[in-house]
Amino acid sequence: ARAMKRVIRTPPLPPLRAAGLNSMHRARTGSCVVGCTCTVSIQPRGSLDLSCSLAAATGRSFASAAPRGGMAHLPSCGCHACSTGRPISARELAVAATPDPTNRGVVYMGPGEVEVRPIAFPKLELDSTSSPVPSERQKRKCEHGAILKVVTTNICGSDQHMVRGRTSLPGGYMVLGHEITGEVVEIGRDVEYIRNGDLCSVPFNIACGRCPACKRGDTGVCLNVNPARAGAAYGYVDMGGWVGGQAEYVMVPYADFNLLKFPHKDAAMDKIRDLTLLSDIFPTGFHGAVQARVGPDSIVYVAGAGPVGLACAASCHLLGAACVIVGDAIPQRLEQARSFGCETIDIRTDGALGDKLAAITGFPTVDSAIDCVGFEARGAVDGQEVPAQVLNDCMSIVREGGNIGIPGLYVTEDPGSADDAAKLGNLSMRFGLGWSKSASMHTGQCPVMQYHRPLMNAIMYDKIKIADAVNVKVISLDDAPKGYQNFDQGAAAKYVIDPHGLTNLTAVV
Repeated sequence: ARAMKRVIRTPPLPPLRAAGLNSMHRARTGSCVVGCTCTVSIQPRGSLDLSCSLAAATGRSFASAAPRGGMAHLPSCGCHACSTGRPISARELAVAATPDPTNRGVVYMGPGEVEVRPIAFPKLELDSTSSPVPSERQKRKCEHGAILKVVTTNICGSDQHMVRGRTSLPGGYMVLGHEITGEVVEIGRDVEYIRNGDLCSVPFNIACGRCPACKRGDTGVCLNVNPARAGAAYGYVDMGGWVGGQAEYVMVPYADFNLLKFPHKDAAMDKIRDLTLLSDIFPTGFHGAVQARVGPDSIVYVAGAGPVGLACAASCHLLGAACVIVGDAIPQRLEQARSFGCETIDIRTDGALGDKLAAITGFPTVDSAIDCVGFEARGAVDGQEVPAQVLNDCMSIVREGGNIGIPGLYVTEDPGSADDAAKLGNLSMRFGLGWSKSASMHTGQCPVMQYHRPLMNAIMYDKIKIADAVNVKVISLDDAPKGYQNFDQGAAAKYVIDPHGLTNLTAVV
């Protein structure tokens, strides 16, 4: 096997484009990804030496000094051999495509770590075939989609489950974020009604509008957007590989169906702190209240005073509940609940939950109980994780024939759990107690599109101040990692990222 020499010439690329590329020269396929002339020596047994005219011209070295696996790698190579030998902060993205200087996003780098990094400018297509999560690999054209300049994008408690390392997601891959509001800057050829310049809310559920589930209104379990299961979302593991929206720009598929256009753009910007919550937590909180059949004169217990719990409590008031009681273990969050008229229970104090309810209403039970905590629930006394704690609490305090809404997230598998059964999604529930009371339980992802238009009207006509209820704090994209940190520590705030400074509301975290 004699060494062969060949010269590969490619037309020069724009400097910014060339500088942002993250890949080894594709010499083996006969094309170079950097606009330069490369000389490649293919040695016996397939090893490769590479010299690059761009490297010579710029004084940069593109070839590794110590080839790995018999092949020269760039210092920024994202392959397994290179990435596992460097700290997570030095690894490059595996997908969400090749980094590009015209877009940035919040990327999960490993348990407890997120970073703002260069990512690809979106295209009207999805290619997640290189995802390290096999279940979300797919490739499709999206001429029915639109590209949005992100105006606001919110940090959600569901994002924190991934950031805490409670899923199978590896670091250095996923662009986070599923709560998105943005201005349309490009539309596909199949888009009929959405236009460039429209200011829109993006439901976190990705839905096709064509399948039987979508036609029933069950857009949270669309059958055509995720190869692994029903339902998909932006920037979430096992949810179809769609790129997240905590970024400067994002692509939204099925734009005519999914996007909620705000009728009056200037008026919408005046209420953007409230309207940004239409993408998830306001409809999700409202959905929990609807599931629990909250109505005039209802006595309601809401478990959890995070943003979804506070949004749910405010929704209960909107639906006419007589008394809304919120339980949590963080005093600042309970204070926030009291700020808009809720009764509160500190679950850390001694005594049964029913007795604490009776001290407020005179009765140990409620008409409606709503779980806004989910699978990372903790015991009231020792603070240890008890995944079914809130579910069992709800069954213990709901009245006979009462209703339980469960907008809190539960997962099919929880690899980070300390409980072996919970790792497989099996929880120790007192289901017989709920059955004996003839209680109704309602679960599942909120179908945002059932609610976002009427809730938009409630905001625009001043029927609710949802941003004040959940204590919205607008921050810059660069401050997103600090927002994640504060949120994880229990801050009584809903962090909203403004990537372009369009709201004029950003504050230092």
